[in-house]
Amino acid sequence: RRNWESKQFIEAIERQSLFEWLAVHQPKIDCVIHLGARTDTTEFNYAVHQELNVDYSQHIWQYCTENNIPLIYASSAATYGNGEFGYDDTHELPFKLQPLNPYGISKNEFDKWAIQQTKTPPFWAGLKFFNIYGPNEYHKGRMASVIWHSFNQIKKDGLVKLFKSHNLNYKDGEQLRDFVYVKDLVKVMLWMMEQTIIDNRESQEQNLRLTTHDLPLTSGIYNLGTGTARSFYDLAAATFKGLDLEPNIEFVDMPIDIRDKYQYFTEANMQKLHNVGYTDSFYSLEAGIDDYVRNYLSANKIY
Repeated sequence: RRNWESKQFIEAIERQSLFEWLAVHQPKIDCVIHLGARTDTTEFNYAVHQELNVDYSQHIWQYCTENNIPLIYASSAATYGNGEFGYDDTHELPFKLQPLNPYGISKNEFDKWAIQQTKTPPFWAGLKFFNIYGPNEYHKGRMASVIWHSFNQIKKDGLVKLFKSHNLNYKDGEQLRDFVYVKDLVKVMLWMMEQTIIDNRESQEQNLRLTTHDLPLTSGIYNLGTGTARSFYDLAAATFKGLDLEPNIEFVDMPIDIRDKYQYFTEANMQKLHNVGYTDSFYSLEAGIDDYVRNYLSANKIY
């Protein structure tokens, strides 16, 4: 798989063989970070999302529960739909949300399922990723970030094409999203993992089962964005700046098949993560894009 080239890992196992491999090898696992999913928001066959995003994730959950392993998994801001209920990561909100596409629906279904479980991993966190960008996304094709697509458009045609707005409340290019740099996501996941591993090892040494009360952070759903919505115009302008070019932006019609499923505004409420002790600052949009463009995309450093 291209996205695994030049990466360091002990073993690479196809998802279809994972649970059989685990049963045979019974590896010592300190924490599971489950990021695998069907993430294509234009895939409208719900059965695909049910199998990969719900059923498979439930198997991961059950394995972690039975083996007393902390679990961190990827949820999504797509669960929030058009934002009519806000962007708070409470445990009541998922039962009200109406995601706009099968991908978002499947992620929300798993969140609801997780919240209702009485048998759980010793610690679990569902991270609602907002609009992620950064190194190593080249293999995602159409679902790669707008920064990645913008960079390639600029290199090829000298301009960036952005969707026109089909919402009277937003001007062209002024659609707002919470863009978060992948380096920040990794930092948060490592922070959570380090705390849960320490506490889980201590509890196992004392023959105790780790509970959420043993941790400075508690199990549950957490937003993971920057907490600040920015426009696609700002994003494109920052990409040009990373290339030391003046902005050249063209607005094009949004495909009809996604117009009624398009999010015009997302912004993570990050208070919950801050309340459990995470204090590191996040990259600004300009700083994140500058690092990504200059140190990775322009350098053709894709692995």
